Amino acid sequence: MEPDEDDRLDRAFVALADPVRRAIVARLSRGPATVNELAAPHPISVQAVSRHIHVLEEAGLVTRTRDAQRRPVHLAPEALERLTAWIDRYRLIHERRFRSLDALLDPDEKDRP
Repeated sequence: MEPDEDDRLDRAFVALADPVRRAIVARLSRGPATVNELAAPHPISVQAVSRHIHVLEEAGLVTRTRDAQRRPVHLAPEALERLTAWIDRYRLIHERRFRSLDALLDPDEKDRP
């Protein structure tokens, strides 16, 4: 069964709630990396990093490929684009509200063209 859009968003935001996973996503934004490379800057085991990657993979934020003996992890930019689109939709709504409020509160606003 294909998860619906709300479920995908929930999984992605839950996955990104962890600082290690956010650091992994930030590192992968520069290009693919192996689990060992992703584990290097963290004071946790490679197995723990592998579990973090699995959470990111389940959320659709990363993918793994096979390159001979290497299994690089890749960022899934389309998943980040979905998150950004969701955030932008609400950001734009609130920006419009703030501009309306600013116009009401600024007495000089009426005099501007």
